[in-house]
Amino acid sequence: MSSTPFTTIIPPAQASAHGAHVTIIKPQRGLGALDPFELWRRRELAWVLALRDLRVRYKQTFLGVAWAVIQPLATMVVLHIFFGKVMGMADKVGDVPYPVFLYAGLLPWTLFSNAVTASSNSLVGNSHILSKVYFPRLLLPLSATLVPAIDYAIAFVVLAGLMLWFQVPVTLGVVLVPLLVLSTVLAVLGVGILLASLTVCYRDFRYVVPFMLQLWLFMTPVIYDLSFVPQRYQWLMNLNPMAGTIDAFRAVVFGQPVNYAAWAVSTTVAVITLVIGLVWFAKLERKFADVV
Repeated sequence: MSSTPFTTIIPPAQASAHGAHVTIIKPQRGLGALDPFELWRRRELAWVLALRDLRVRYKQTFLGVAWAVIQPLATMVVLHIFFGKVMGMADKVGDVPYPVFLYAGLLPWTLFSNAVTASSNSLVGNSHILSKVYFPRLLLPLSATLVPAIDYAIAFVVLAGLMLWFQVPVTLGVVLVPLLVLSTVLAVLGVGILLASLTVCYRDFRYVVPFMLQLWLFMTPVIYDLSFVPQRYQWLMNLNPMAGTIDAFRAVVFGQPVNYAAWAVSTTVAVITLVIGLVWFAKLERKFADVV
């Protein structure tokens, strides 16, 4: 006789009557799909996804995690040669040597740029599990920001080395750096979550994002100081969620006066962008498995 296994499907009401545990998964509508308690319960999955991305990124590489330092450092050298030497800009911005000034701006910008790129591609890049296994979809763009955050921590050590080499003193203002990292993460999540949901539905965004970030770099005070922008346009510059944050990052690292107003405006814009991104993500989440 055949010994083929079979499964008996018992209705939930009968199963409860027999003392069996029943889990019913129902789709939620609106912001209910972004249950923070569910995200917290599944936090280990975020770490697993981030660890996988970290291993894939540095697998069979010669320099390994040194790439986290090479990217901002090489960009700093190129920009310093072009703008500092060829274009004849001053060797210092205030009391800070231009190479250190550049690197301090590139550090949070690199975190933002890399994390937004990773987040925007997180849903499409994980399409093989998106349509097969249930888990909070928001974990994918969230976990994608963890690897750039690790790179940021490694590259921050180089900033300390540059400040030591160029004899730039370290002040107590560095205690505000964690708050500035939080502001950067808010901007990353807002832009990244919004772009992740749009990239699933409109694949053009896979090509739009790199081009957008290239333009965004020049609209952010990375190469130049925010004070170089005419006063009448600075309010517009502060609407950039990274402008006030990068300016404040430099100020606290170099012990200069912090433009708290610009920092507050940029952080507020980042929070508003995050809310819009979450609302849009929740609106489109039910379609992800069908269109990915």
